[in-house]
Amino acid sequence: MKLVVGLGNPGRKYEGTRHNVGFRVVAELAARHGRTKPKQAFQGEVIESSLDQEKVLLLSPHTLMNLSGGSVLAARDFYKIAESELLVVSDDLNLPLGKLRFRPSGSSGGQRGLEDIIRRLGSDAVPRLRVGIGGPSAGRDAADWVLGRFAKAEVPEIDVAVMRAADAVEAWVREGLTVAANRFN
Repeated sequence: MKLVVGLGNPGRKYEGTRHNVGFRVVAELAARHGRTKPKQAFQGEVIESSLDQEKVLLLSPHTLMNLSGGSVLAARDFYKIAESELLVVSDDLNLPLGKLRFRPSGSSGGQRGLEDIIRRLGSDAVPRLRVGIGGPSAGRDAADWVLGRFAKAEVPEIDVAVMRAADAVEAWVREGLTVAANRFN
């Protein structure tokens, strides 16, 4: 079994924001492969899916982004999933809009949801897929940027990036991190 976690903030206030790209990727995967209706568990929304013969649990934590670690820890421990079988999908303001980047481990890069997951799991060996949301212009607050919505001109590009990120997660499930990274990074 694999666990794919999409990061975002719950609630209407945050729908469509840059910070919720992880939620969008998980929603796309659920539309493609979901076998169950969403259920509330592990302080989030869970959908069981399968890809080929692999069972994949899709989790969208409903804590605030910066507290995502508790949700991930609960799901990981309940299903006894190794870190190598877990993938976190998050936004990254340090990547150009639409660029994807897999990493097997490392720092949070300032992404506070990922930072909390690393802290709660007690390891930075957490595979992740970052989706570029572009960065704020000079002098603009990063928090306001990630909590803002995409400009109309950016929407088609981020829509394509969400689809490509879902394709990348499928490659990770089927072929592993190295192959997926070589194809999508």
